[in-house]
Amino acid sequence: MINIKSDSRKVQKGDIFIALRGISSDGHDYIEKAISNGASKIIAEVGQYSVDTEIVPDTREYLNKYLVQNYNKYLEEMTIIGITGTNGKTTSAYLIYDALNKLGKKCAYIGTVGFYLDKKVSNLENTSPDVCDLYDLIIQAYDKDYRYIVLEASSQGLDGGRLNGIPFDYAVFTNLTQDHLDHHKTMEKYALAKQLLFKKLKPNGVSILNYDDSYKDYFVTDNTVYYGINGGDYKVIDYQMTNQLTKFKYLYLDKEYEVFSPLLGSYNIYNMLVCIVVLNEIGVLQEELEKVLPKLNAPAGRMDTITYKNNSIIVDYAHTPDAIEKIISVVKKVTNGDVYAVFGCTGDRDRTKRPIMAKIVTDLCKWAIITNDDPHYEDTNQIVNDMIEGLNNVNYEICLDRKEAIIKGISMLNNEDILLILGKGHEEAMIIKNEKVPFNDKKVVTEYLNNLK
Repeated sequence: MINIKSDSRKVQKGDIFIALRGISSDGHDYIEKAISNGASKIIAEVGQYSVDTEIVPDTREYLNKYLVQNYNKYLEEMTIIGITGTNGKTTSAYLIYDALNKLGKKCAYIGTVGFYLDKKVSNLENTSPDVCDLYDLIIQAYDKDYRYIVLEASSQGLDGGRLNGIPFDYAVFTNLTQDHLDHHKTMEKYALAKQLLFKKLKPNGVSILNYDDSYKDYFVTDNTVYYGINGGDYKVIDYQMTNQLTKFKYLYLDKEYEVFSPLLGSYNIYNMLVCIVVLNEIGVLQEELEKVLPKLNAPAGRMDTITYKNNSIIVDYAHTPDAIEKIISVVKKVTNGDVYAVFGCTGDRDRTKRPIMAKIVTDLCKWAIITNDDPHYEDTNQIVNDMIEGLNNVNYEICLDRKEAIIKGISMLNNEDILLILGKGHEEAMIIKNEKVPFNDKKVVTEYLNNLK
């Protein structure tokens, strides 16, 4: 484990604590806490403390140099794959992780659903952890003989310097749609934050881009590979979908290949293509690729399906207008019944997407139940008012108790219907102000259904 920490709560006896200035907090305010936890040295920009102290002009610049000098010799021995984009990061990254391990190439995963080695090791507070934590996780993987690592690179993580110093072999761009504008303000600034990943490529690193996305030109490098349905080096030429299987054909170097996958939806074709391109670039043989692709599963909380009588209840992390529209469109194609949805919008986040999401759901579903979804410090009633402002559709109801809303949704199911429970996916808690209240959508469903037996 690395011996320098920027989070005073994680300092152990003998560690170095470095005080970083952030957007909403200043590490200098936590120096005494770090000392009480056992810090043997303080790196700061001002002050003198009761333990060995080093004053530097810029602690973040110092940290980046320290990590590179002390730990990048290990990172250089690893193949590091970074994935960024609005939607598809988690599934694409998890598919690569799953495939490489099934092929006997030990791969770690760091991202939204946690830290994984051969299985889940821990949850993470952010998709892209603090830079010290990130290095710590990578070194943990290295020490256990993992030589591949795939990680999700969030725009806030990139913007905040949480991935500084990490040398990437592959950088993947999935897509860019409206999200996080409370932080980035404009789509261009959002794209430029994502662009930072591609500036961290090794000299011979490869950028892997979604040909079909209009923002792809932001991410072009000297060594770029494209994938897509409308064009690209890896181009889908045909696809078919049932309620249990997706089948597609793609063209690469004038040769045609066929893929079978249990993952449904055209958006999962893009995720599978990312996996195919990365595996190909790494040097996985085609016959190995064809054997492993049908065995890959999505991570927890992505199209997580529970059968109820002859109906389906699907828990999914979709929380942007684009992701919500895509998943509803997919399930409408594979059901003979009606589609219902339980969903909400996160508090203290981009308010402009709220009415867009509500209109999409009510346009496409038989009935929608609007409910709570991580209000943070915002009034839930304000969030709901934003969602229904200007909404002419009347096929919805409001039920702020998320558990009650889920149970209501289940009670509406009749014959070959589908209930979508959207927004939280794998998450294990509801964030209300500064408190994490235990809550998991799938657990609510399974416990309710078990009580019906």
